[in-house]
Amino acid sequence: MKACSQHKARAHNTKLTGALKLFSLTAHLSSLQLLLFFSIPLKGLYIDLCLQAFDLHACQQATTWLAVGCKQKEQATLWLACLSTRGLPRGVVLGLRFGAWRDPFPLRPPCYDLTTMPPRVPSLEDLKDSAPASRAAQPRAFPSLLLRVFLPLLALGVVGFSALGIYVTWQIGSLPAAASSAGGPPCFEESLGLDRWIRPPVNLMHSMSDEELLWRASWAPQVNKYPFKRIPKVAFMFLTKGPLPLSPLWEKFFRGNEGRYSIYVHSLPSYEANFTSTSVFYQRQIPSKVSEWGQMSMCDAERRLLANALLDISNEWFLLLSESCIPLYDFIITYQYLMRSRYNFIGVTDDPGPYGRGRYNPEMAPEVSIEQWRKGSQWFEVNRKLAIYIIKDTMYYPKFEKYCRPHCYVDEHYFPTMLYIQSPNFLANRSLTWVDWSRGGAHPATFGRKDITEAFLMKVIAGKNCSYNDQLSTMCYLFARKFAPNALEPLLQLAPTILGFG
Repeated sequence: MKACSQHKARAHNTKLTGALKLFSLTAHLSSLQLLLFFSIPLKGLYIDLCLQAFDLHACQQATTWLAVGCKQKEQATLWLACLSTRGLPRGVVLGLRFGAWRDPFPLRPPCYDLTTMPPRVPSLEDLKDSAPASRAAQPRAFPSLLLRVFLPLLALGVVGFSALGIYVTWQIGSLPAAASSAGGPPCFEESLGLDRWIRPPVNLMHSMSDEELLWRASWAPQVNKYPFKRIPKVAFMFLTKGPLPLSPLWEKFFRGNEGRYSIYVHSLPSYEANFTSTSVFYQRQIPSKVSEWGQMSMCDAERRLLANALLDISNEWFLLLSESCIPLYDFIITYQYLMRSRYNFIGVTDDPGPYGRGRYNPEMAPEVSIEQWRKGSQWFEVNRKLAIYIIKDTMYYPKFEKYCRPHCYVDEHYFPTMLYIQSPNFLANRSLTWVDWSRGGAHPATFGRKDITEAFLMKVIAGKNCSYNDQLSTMCYLFARKFAPNALEPLLQLAPTILGFG
């Protein structure tokens, strides 16, 4: 697209340069036209300008402008001289001499009508012989009083037009060189190349609607082997209300790993981020809408994040995070853990209690039965295949939108149930994001400055056993939440020794 834009710019510059040249020529010729009746030698200057005309039409137009008061032989000589210098074939020039060109203003005396000309170019002797007749045909001189008034104004007009023409001619030289239509690459040629399909979007703030975005993001190649060198990336998708208070910690986490991650931020539409151009979060916001906890708009925001991340074909893993999340390991360990995994990380628990099956609505059948009803954490980690499943779904979405309403919280049931029905063998039935529900209530515990200690972080990192690729592992979580903004300072202090980065 960049080459196409440059080609369009060159084409625009070509038109602009041509217009300025014509305007410059017009200014010069207009000033000469004012003096043509008073000074026959200035016709020589007209010849020079006419020879500099940059195309046939301009030369013809310039000749028409100076037709008034001219003599037939003189005009034809100028016109034919101009055509000859343009490199036109001799046959074309002779054709014009025998009347192929006509006066565009037939009501004016045809002083340059070539139909009455002899079939040869007039010689210098002919021009000399015509001079006395030209002088005899000149009108009587103006009264001296009128000349005193008119000549200064005429001189001022001539100087003004000439100065303007000179200035425009000088400005032409400052324009970028324009490529010819044959030399510039056609726009359609680049659009057919592979680069168009594998290059990530330069600007995340597109104008697509959600419907258009989901449709575009659902495209997937059917050939498993990529015909180019593809470095798989991890898409870090931050679902926030506004600021990212823990961004300095994430900056240290991402440092030195460019080309292996992508960042997407979904915030309130009214929020304007103020990250500097050196930040990894700079201009990483996507077009967003208001989302509410427990409502379908929350799932819409998550699908919006997935769809925008899927536009980058190099993104292989997709992680949903909040502004209160922190990484528990350095980037390399996190990256390898995800890329080596055979399973996707999302909870798909069959909870028989009131907060599980108790939220099921029989109206969801037959698409969703109570045996298929599942519950899981909102914060997931899925690969590209399952991400496409989520954003292309049109079967289960209407059912959950209509029948899963509080006290049914759709963000805890929609994705787990749908993925369990479609791909149960690819799910690890756990999330990689640690949270603490031990304090009770509708929301997990939040940790501030006083809670952040070395012992606390070590407990979070190595406090549980789990299954990883069907093997027992003590490495169960890659991220943790919820951390308050005032926890940033102690986290930055402990990150180099406990978290392994910083």
